[in-house]
Amino acid sequence: MAGVPTFLLLFLLEFPILTESAKILTVCLIGGSHYLLLDEISHTFHERGHEVHMLLQTGNPIIQGLDYVGRPNSYQITSWSASESYIKELNDWFLEQQKEYLQGRDTFSNYVKLMGHFAYQCDNILGDSNLMDFLKREAFEMALLDAFNPCSFLLAEWLSVPYIAFFPGNLNGPQSGLPSPLSYVPVFRSQLSDQMGFWGRVKNVLLSLGTPVAERLIQAQFQMVIEHHFQPQPSLTELYRKSELWAFNTDFSLDIAQPLLPNTVCVGGLLSKPPQPVTQELEDFISGFGEAGFIVVTLGSMLTSVPQEDILQEMNEGFAGIPQAVIWRFVPSHWPQHIQPAANIKLVEWLPQNDLLGHPKARLLVTHGGLNSLFEAVYHAVPVLGIPLFGDQFDNMVKAEAKGLGLALSPTDLRRDVFTSIIKRLIGDKSSALALSRIHQSHPLPPGQRLVRWVEHILQSGGGRHLHTRCLLQPWYQRWLLDVWLFLGICLLLLLGLAVTTVRAVARVTRFKGKFKTN
Repeated sequence: MAGVPTFLLLFLLEFPILTESAKILTVCLIGGSHYLLLDEISHTFHERGHEVHMLLQTGNPIIQGLDYVGRPNSYQITSWSASESYIKELNDWFLEQQKEYLQGRDTFSNYVKLMGHFAYQCDNILGDSNLMDFLKREAFEMALLDAFNPCSFLLAEWLSVPYIAFFPGNLNGPQSGLPSPLSYVPVFRSQLSDQMGFWGRVKNVLLSLGTPVAERLIQAQFQMVIEHHFQPQPSLTELYRKSELWAFNTDFSLDIAQPLLPNTVCVGGLLSKPPQPVTQELEDFISGFGEAGFIVVTLGSMLTSVPQEDILQEMNEGFAGIPQAVIWRFVPSHWPQHIQPAANIKLVEWLPQNDLLGHPKARLLVTHGGLNSLFEAVYHAVPVLGIPLFGDQFDNMVKAEAKGLGLALSPTDLRRDVFTSIIKRLIGDKSSALALSRIHQSHPLPPGQRLVRWVEHILQSGGGRHLHTRCLLQPWYQRWLLDVWLFLGICLLLLLGLAVTTVRAVARVTRFKGKFKTN
């Protein structure tokens, strides 16, 4: 190796040559930000030399408003879609849910209904014999699943393919199975940080008691699908535990430090990249506001407009009170004609969020609190004003506040004067954002390469069984040592009982001897 340049030697040591490529199936049945993540993962594996094939469900309302679909000269895509009549029904239902979210009504029952829709779609996917036979013939060596949708696990099980579970949320998701000490690890949807007072810990314990019940209700939506397509019938819990590796879309620059299992890897920030120049149109608009800079506004791929006019009016008036430019992802045709957009607002159907946040004049991100947006803000050291609407966004913003990245504001509390005041406060101090960015970017490996290397380790090792802990196979009472504590408690009671009996017997003998001597 004497003739190899030093920089090349370091590169080879850091990224060893892969002896053979693998045939990998990625499964994306949702869309929107989930699709963006699976697209990035699929492309990263393709660039590494693997043969990648994505099963993509189209027609899902969550993917609406997203113009970006696929990459040329990269991985292959096989599409599946439900019927047009069902898609219209789902779109109508989802539009009503958006209105509920903006009124602060994100209920668990609606989440269960969403899982019911996923189960209906899953039954149709598994029942599509042409699709399933085609995937079976492809003989994939590994599948990489979007673990948010339980159907992904059922599909991989039907194909008899080993799989990696990629969860697009943080570590306290309901399926993770990670050790979670309740004294400092918040339960999913608790809206707690790791700094809990007494009543916070009480709340966390009480919520943890309901977690198994909630998970059973979710899994019950898929029971008919399992009965219809599997014999013998696996449980979703068993399928979660069969995953060779769990990868989470999070990073400790934003998430709280907690125990992990050996088969767990954190890969948050997959979509964060060095910025590319924005279009001349956007650059001209930004330049018109000088050093005041600009604000990026996007409420995620699921909400490309604001159907609540009162909230829209308050945001519009609030933006009118600041000197910064506002680039707002909002379908212009959906803007109410009787509301005049503020002079500093530019409405765009789509915006290059990562490139805008990396622009030197970016001052603030107004977001729904999705993890992809938060990690792009962390990467580029941009403060955040979060308006969480549903799902894990509330927990995400609690962590963002605890880390000093930004502040959260409920849509029901959104008033123009408060809105303007918070914006000015956040723009004035980005020291915490800079500190988090240093932590996030100084990781030894970028998140995409981190995931690829772990999956290749699984492939080269013949599976990930060596990373699986025994605790996930133990009954709950063994995992918490309840049987041991019960045994020790009984032993202690028996010893106490024996001691009390002995003391009483000695006392009786002593009293008897005393009376005998007296007599």
